[in-house]
This record gives sequence, structure tokens and C-alpha cells, in this order.
Amino acid sequence: MTIDEIIERREAIKAELETDGADLDALEQEVRELNAAEEEIRKSAAEDAEKRKLIADGLGEIKEEHTEKLEERKMEDIRNTKEYIDAYAEFVRTGDARECRSLLTENVETYGTIPVPSFLQEMIETAWERDEILARVSRSYLKGNIKIPFELSADGAYVHPEGTTAPTEESLTFGLVTLLPETVKKWVSFSDEVQGMRGEEFLRYVYDELTYRISKKLADLIVDDITTANATNGSTAIGVPQVTAAPSVVAIPTAVANLSEDARNICVVMNRLTEVNFLTAQAAGNFSIDPFAGLPRVYTSHLPAYDNADGGAVYAIVGDLSAIRVNFPEGDGVVIKYDEMTRKKEDIIEVLGRQYAAHGITKLGRLVNVKKVSGGTTE
Repeated sequence: MTIDEIIERREAIKAELETDGADLDALEQEVRELNAAEEEIRKSAAEDAEKRKLIADGLGEIKEEHTEKLEERKMEDIRNTKEYIDAYAEFVRTGDARECRSLLTENVETYGTIPVPSFLQEMIETAWERDEILARVSRSYLKGNIKIPFELSADGAYVHPEGTTAPTEESLTFGLVTLLPETVKKWVSFSDEVQGMRGEEFLRYVYDELTYRISKKLADLIVDDITTANATNGSTAIGVPQVTAAPSVVAIPTAVANLSEDARNICVVMNRLTEVNFLTAQAAGNFSIDPFAGLPRVYTSHLPAYDNADGGAVYAIVGDLSAIRVNFPEGDGVVIKYDEMTRKKEDIIEVLGRQYAAHGITKLGRLVNVKKVSGGTTE
């Protein structure tokens, strides 16, 4: 019944109460039922009005977001339990994920793969931040190969005075960088005593070494992307300009001058021993000028020291490392393969760490290679 129908019926009951032979008890009971029905209808209508108000105010979305966060928190709580950490350690040893999946229940379908315990994810992220090269690059998590366009050539802007003939359409040519993922692997051998470790102790011991080695290898590959790049742009690759100069107070500023105005977080990447050559040149000239132009220094042994470099070799990189993009099609976790059989007679366990990633230069004008003088000529 509607509210109007209830009111109409109550009025009719009032009239019936005045008639001879009316069943007063039945009519009173009907009135009580009508009053209860009216109260329920009004209560339901008030709740609907409140819901509509919440939706109008955008709080409905907040409620949905809150529910999602609760689910994420539930997953996070599971990943932090000792039971899950122990189960994950056995999964690494044996490859059997049944115990992990039983703890995750329906959430594993959402995550797809078996998620690592939270402290391991933190270790992987720390390894990235600890490496000064990886901490500066751009990251993405797109499936498969990715293609990134860049402006290879373009006309400048035109001034078009009112009433004059329209200018010629701009000539614009794009290049296209394709990032193809590859597997970065590292084998590490451990003594048989590792077998005695359990749970978190075992995982920390193994992951700490593997994440460090893999992140270092990935940083080296990024350095290679820069040092092996052509000096000019191509249709499928971004070039890196070259400056040929011995360490001096003007070598780094010269390299910086070759960067575009889009280069922001500029740094100098070099071998630690090369820094000594710059400081020696500064002292020999009795200069008070900073040979690094106030830029932060990032060290890598993957670049040769200036004294050991061949003529024409790149011994320093100057620029904004965010020009490098690293894409993780399967996430930035480290997958581990555990082998206790191959070298069992030596009481050695071999563990393979694997990370699937693509990397390359995707932004123009952000990087410059500094090369050693060859044949006594400085450009």
C-alpha cells in the first residue's frame, strides 16, 4: 500500500467504527498494522533520500574506494603473517604454491601471481633507491612491448598577421622508440647451510644478494644504452650528443651547455677514480671554480676511469636520467628459481634471480656523453 492508500483506509475505518455491529477488535488491529506499514514506508523513503544525497555529494565513490582499501589492507595483513612468509619460503624452495594460495583464498585471483611478502617488496624497492642510477630513471608497468614517439624534426612557430595569406602547414616528423623487454638474470651460489634457514631469515638472506646483483646489472645496462647511442637522432632511436674533452673546469659545463632546457635533474655519472682527475685539473690551475658546476655526482664502476679509458671512449655522462624509461611488463618483482640438486656433491645450492624489464632512452636533449680525447685533439 502507498501512504495515500493507508490514510484513505484509516479514514474508512473511522466511519466503520460508527456503524452497528462493527468488529472493534479487528478494526483496531488493522489500524495498528496500517500505522506500522506507514512507519516502515516513511523509514525506507528517508534511507533512500539519504543515499541519493550521498551519491550527489560524491560520498558514494568514497565508500567504494574505502571498500577497495579494506580489501588491500586485508591482503597486506595476510602477506605480513608468519604463516604466509613461511609458506612463501617453501614456495621458493619447491615451486609448490598450494599453501600460499590456500592462505590468499579468493584474493589470489585478483593478484594473478603469488604476491611476495611485504618486507620482500620493500627490499626490492630499497635496492632501486639505493642505486643512484635506478633511483633517477622513469618507470612504467605496461604489458608487452611499448612504443614511444618523439619529435624528430619540426618547423618553428609562425607569425600570421591578420588578413594575410595563411602560412604553410608545419612540417613535422616523428621517430618511434620501441622498448623490448628482456630477462635480467643472476645466478648466486650459497653453501648448504642455507637449507637450515627457515621463513623470513631464508628469504632475507637470498633476496638481499639477488636484488642487489640484479639492480646493479640493470643499472649497467642503462649506462650502456647511453654510451652506445649514436650522436644524432634516428627514426627509431634518440641520439646522445658527444663532447670530447679531458677533465677540466670547463668540461662538465660544456656538456651541460649541450643539453636542452627540458633537462631538469642533471647529474654527472662517472667512475670514482675519474673524479680525482677533475680535482687534479682544478688544483693545477689554482681555480676556485667547482669543476662539476655544482651538479651531484653519481658513481659507477661500469664506466672506465679516465686514466684507463681508451681514446674516444665515454668516461662520463652528463644529464637528466629520467630520459631513460624502464618498463616492467610483469611487475618489478624478482622471480627466484631454487636448485639444490645440480651441485649437491659440493654442498652448494644455486639460486637464480630473474627480472623482466625493457629499457631505453625515450626523451630528447636530456643526455650528453663525455669522451676521452683521441690523438691529442680536443673538440
